[in-house]
Amino acid sequence: MKLVLSLLLGVAVVALVAQDVVRKPGDLGFKDTPMLPGGKWHVHDSDRPRPKQITPGAKLGDAPSDAEILFDGKDLSQWMQYGKGADKDKVVAPQWKIVDGELVVAPGTGFLLTKAKYGDCQLHIEWAAPKDVKGTSQARGNSGVFLMNRYELQVLDSYNDLTYADGGAGAIYGQFPPPVTPIRKTGEFNSYDIIFEAPKFENGKLVKPAYQTLLFNGVAVHWHKELLGKMTYRQVGYYEPHGDEEPISLQDHSNAVRFRNIWVRRLKLAE
Repeated sequence: MKLVLSLLLGVAVVALVAQDVVRKPGDLGFKDTPMLPGGKWHVHDSDRPRPKQITPGAKLGDAPSDAEILFDGKDLSQWMQYGKGADKDKVVAPQWKIVDGELVVAPGTGFLLTKAKYGDCQLHIEWAAPKDVKGTSQARGNSGVFLMNRYELQVLDSYNDLTYADGGAGAIYGQFPPPVTPIRKTGEFNSYDIIFEAPKFENGKLVKPAYQTLLFNGVAVHWHKELLGKMTYRQVGYYEPHGDEEPISLQDHSNAVRFRNIWVRRLKLAE
């Protein structure tokens, strides 16, 4: 009996060690260490809240478990659109099309907007210009990703084609060109991974500008770039007061650009 108990106890200890349950002093933190500057926590503070564990996507670009899926190739339930002409202030059913699991701009129908609103966020989106090359410069595979329906990251078929520097693929439109353009061949899908920090207004005045980071096909092309304001054409961007959260929108620029695998994570960057 003693031998059996000893064996069982040994197995239990091995299992606990394997699960990291047997811990050394200090594994869970300390209260006798120095305070970190500008905060309320000790170095290795035992009371500091632990990060919530989430499940990453199965492969690079897949949505993690805490993401909101905006488009998965099946429906447009997360999107809305406004009418044209006399109906420009009325919400209508999205006019863009789903073809082979891809969201395709229906030229002339207008922007697509998320039903939900977002402030600080991480956005993943994949896009491809039409496979048939038509036009040059701004007339070639043109669309845009608008954070808060105002702050544009340009979508354009810049593969072996020239336009003005702050209007090409990966540009913060009208403000900052990317230092490099890691674009794929025309018709192939590109990915944008965007970290957006929303601007803040108090009493109708800007107290903190917006910031944007962009990984373009995995290449960092903008890093915490301070935006000049909303997207404007042939003018310097400027800020107008708006809500703490606003829709994400995709631009109809009369080209049948395709999108897929769109997801977003809400962030609390101030924390």
